[in-house]
Amino acid sequence: MNEKQNAQNRWFDSELGRYLLRIEQALYDQAVVDLFGFNAVQMGSLQMDLLQNSRIAHRFRCVDFAQAVLQHDVCCDDDFLPFESMSLDLLLLPHRLEFSERPHQTLREAERVMMPEGYLLLSGFNPLSTWGARAAIQRFFSPRKVAGALFPWGGRFIGLSRLKDWLALLGFEVVMVKMCCHVPPFEQDAWRERFGFMDKFGVNWLAFIGGVYFVVAKKRVPGMTPLKPNWKSAPLSPRLIVRPTQSNPTQNEKLSVADEGE
Repeated sequence: MNEKQNAQNRWFDSELGRYLLRIEQALYDQAVVDLFGFNAVQMGSLQMDLLQNSRIAHRFRCVDFAQAVLQHDVCCDDDFLPFESMSLDLLLLPHRLEFSERPHQTLREAERVMMPEGYLLLSGFNPLSTWGARAAIQRFFSPRKVAGALFPWGGRFIGLSRLKDWLALLGFEVVMVKMCCHVPPFEQDAWRERFGFMDKFGVNWLAFIGGVYFVVAKKRVPGMTPLKPNWKSAPLSPRLIVRPTQSNPTQNEKLSVADEGE
């Protein structure tokens, strides 16, 4: 676990890692600024402060036990979050699923702890991209080296369509998807600048091959079924109609009948 964390820290300190941090930081900053609630949690990737633009009062940064060297509020595992059911209004999972041993359980935990109508924000590496191709090539030619380096090429990249299916099964509605990092994952800034035109070209024409996807999903709950009135049934009788209170003749009526008989 320490090896995994050290590899991740080293990669985010590289030129390519800082390039990814800048792009994802801007995406999360733009998304969280208009989301409200009481409790928000960022799980992992504490090299970025993804809740810095959030207006939610209670914001927590969580890490697993191997990442205790980073500034954090809670040490936990994303498979079993130490939060009550339906207690979070906003949950961030940056690059957690592709490095989770049980990504399905991670999403189930996210669904459990989130409030109805709460937001789930996550980012992941796209296997159908130059980033995914590099990861596949490195795993094929040097599997032991990749297993030691782990981040990011040792992760199990999850396709966007598969992720959408998982979210739909758990009752999440995908409200926004953005693709970024269309430039191939060159280690040197100079090469990425030469291929910078691919970002503009990819966003307009080939968005699906972006190296990283950013997803905003909303937890939906089944609503109540409205009951339609039966207009064909007999109308209700009005309640303000004056009705007689006695069915037998009164004493005055009896006396008047007797007088007529005389």
